[in-house]
Amino acid sequence: MKVGFYQFNPLFGEVKQNLDAVVSRLAGVEADLIVLPELFTTGYQFISKAEVQALAEPIPAGPTTQRLMEVARRQGMFLIAGLAESEGDRCYNSSVLLGPTGFLGCYRKTHLFFEETLFFAPGDTGFHVWDIGIAKVGMLICFDWFYPEAARTLALQGADILCHPSNLVLPHCPDAMITRCLENGVFSITANRVGVEQRGDKSPLRYIGQSEIVTPKGAVLSRASKDKEEMGLAEIDPRQARIKSLNSYNDLFKDRRPALYEL
Repeated sequence: MKVGFYQFNPLFGEVKQNLDAVVSRLAGVEADLIVLPELFTTGYQFISKAEVQALAEPIPAGPTTQRLMEVARRQGMFLIAGLAESEGDRCYNSSVLLGPTGFLGCYRKTHLFFEETLFFAPGDTGFHVWDIGIAKVGMLICFDWFYPEAARTLALQGADILCHPSNLVLPHCPDAMITRCLENGVFSITANRVGVEQRGDKSPLRYIGQSEIVTPKGAVLSRASKDKEEMGLAEIDPRQARIKSLNSYNDLFKDRRPALYEL
């Protein structure tokens, strides 16, 4: 299958403009699965909870999810995208999985980073794996990479690909995802953003780019630049993620000893 990411620089608060830009860039792209960044329509550096509530949308009824569903249906692809979700008086940092048949699922970010804790409710969906026919996929969002339990939980449920919408500012993730893939024998697709945000009296946030596609053996098939808008694509065989044997003596999952990991 052909998988990819789109790394770009969304304008804060310009939901329609950001969505238009992504839809335009995806037009004509032939791929089975594309991952978009975290909070790709709104931008990231909020200054108040009211601002989040004004920009967040219900899932799947909101305009962003509905429009991306049209793209997925028209182009026969699966899309994973990060956006601010509203449900009642709560907002979540979420990502959606959409396909040719419509809405397939939503994941709410488990591990909130920095000031996200002021604006978003902690995710309550847990970690799930969706079978999209050609592969089994699970979702992480940005700072979830910092917790190896997140990737492991998805891998133990049979995920072939970890799909990872992100707004990364820490420098470590691109290399750390190589380890996540190695220790779980899975593919990963990290879709980060680029640019700088500085709003109100807050310190600037500089996003590191370097979106990437990594194999179960830790090979980087595609890695974007640190500062340019880029589409990255690669051909993968998801069946490689189902081979957990390391050699004639070791199997990545069969050799686990969970009884000794309990605290």
